[in-house]
Amino acid sequence: MTSIAVIGLGIMGLPMARNLISAGHDVTGYNLTQDRIDELVAAGGKGATSIPDAVKDADVIITMVPDSPDVAAALRGEDGILSGAKQGALWIDASSIRPDIAKELAEEAQAAGLRAVDAPVSGGEQGAIDAALSIMVGGSDADFAAALPLLETVGKTIVHVGPSGAGQTVKAANQLIVAVNIQALAEAIIFLEAYGVDTDAALKVLGGGLAGSKVLDQKGQKMLDRDFGPGFRLALHNKDMGIITAAARQAGITIPLGAHVAQLVGSTVQQGDGGLDHSGLFKLTAAFSGRD
Repeated sequence: MTSIAVIGLGIMGLPMARNLISAGHDVTGYNLTQDRIDELVAAGGKGATSIPDAVKDADVIITMVPDSPDVAAALRGEDGILSGAKQGALWIDASSIRPDIAKELAEEAQAAGLRAVDAPVSGGEQGAIDAALSIMVGGSDADFAAALPLLETVGKTIVHVGPSGAGQTVKAANQLIVAVNIQALAEAIIFLEAYGVDTDAALKVLGGGLAGSKVLDQKGQKMLDRDFGPGFRLALHNKDMGIITAAARQAGITIPLGAHVAQLVGSTVQQGDGGLDHSGLFKLTAAFSGRD
């Protein structure tokens, strides 16, 4: 049994914490809203009143919060991880943030006596619930080896992709591919519906060929049903597309298709749909063709 603190009990963090509890670990959680802490306690975990309270006895600290400033705030200051964590604790940041910020914060944590890896995840809410996440890890070989047993409790595909920040770089590429696939799927469904095709049958056969993908498997029916209850919110994917477009400029490369889809995602969020699942990008695509 390992003593673990989980900071951020949202759509992804709470099911991950539950899986760690099911594996026999001692899990203490902290969240900005009490209801999520209560859910963790009901699942057999412990609740904390602050980040320092959550991490004070933890061997491993996992953060799963929305954006780069949130991770920085969770780490720094008198109410942050560094103020309460014990020397040698392993910090696993499972958030999706800017690669340069991930590297900067890892170096800061290491200077304070912590071990650190960035380990963003892919697979959405269902992947978190099923402990089937894909996890891309940046950090040293030793810190990756230390984190691996716990990551195997919440994920299925765990790969060490390089030094600190590398995990976030790979996650940005993941989000680029996913966004473009969602947009292509939305356009394909609008196209099929315009011709009166049996869309259930069409998606079944498309899923069995080269056009098949996890995006089609997980998001196709949501689009057909116009059911965009959040598994991964558009607002967060919009943040991620900002990361990839900014990183591309920094690297001096162009991502023309990605940049266009980033604009579509941003437009959807600006129209008030940021709380929808990212498959809700379909709504904008349908509106372009005068359909709903």
